[in-house]
Amino acid sequence: MSSVVDIQNVSFAYGEKPALEDVSLTVEAGDFLGLIGPNGSGKTTLLHIMLGLHSPDEGSVELFGEPVDEFDDGERIGYVSQQATSQGGTMPVTVRECVRMGRFAHVGHGRLSDADKRIAEEALETVDIANLADQRINQLSGGQRQRAYIARAIASEADLLALDEPTVGVDAESRDAFYQLLDSLNDSGITIVLIEHDIGVVTDRADHVACLNTTLYHHGDTESFVESDALSEAYGTTGTVVHHHH
Repeated sequence: MSSVVDIQNVSFAYGEKPALEDVSLTVEAGDFLGLIGPNGSGKTTLLHIMLGLHSPDEGSVELFGEPVDEFDDGERIGYVSQQATSQGGTMPVTVRECVRMGRFAHVGHGRLSDADKRIAEEALETVDIANLADQRINQLSGGQRQRAYIARAIASEADLLALDEPTVGVDAESRDAFYQLLDSLNDSGITIVLIEHDIGVVTDRADHVACLNTTLYHHGDTESFVESDALSEAYGTTGTVVHHHH
């Protein structure tokens, strides 16, 4: 397997406040990595460093085998931030127009071809929102909006899907359907990195877990995480694993 993300000895601070200290981890192609830790533990910062949105103060980051600051193949990455799903209904575009944006990285300033439009329509079908294609993004529920952004990533033919707490404000039924969608996308070969505050969801869904609180307390397969003391070490005595039966 080839690594999608390779982080070595990364440290990062906001002014005098350290966010990450000497973090190293690798995400292999096809992985489903759950990234967990208490509030303010550096999870979003680490995700941003993985994607080249922040530069580390120390250490190195590679994305698809290239130094992240030289990586320019942006269509290979689909990123859905917290703001995109919790507050992201401000774009005055339809769902179909949003999803077609995923093709822009392939066509540059050219017009979308019939093939590009077909790929966008297939992405809408994949995430089961083809019936919403003509609605405006700002008219959708949080769960529907989140699917639209996933469809945009699929339309871009992304190899890596990075999600930062994508189910904030989404009802339980929509959450379960969303995670079933992620499972099927991962089964199709898309690498997933997921920040999720619900530890039970991560241990039920992810293949690997990275448990973080400024430093990395665990990175490995889900079973070894459940058997480790990483949760109590990172969270203190408040961290517990609750399994969700699907």
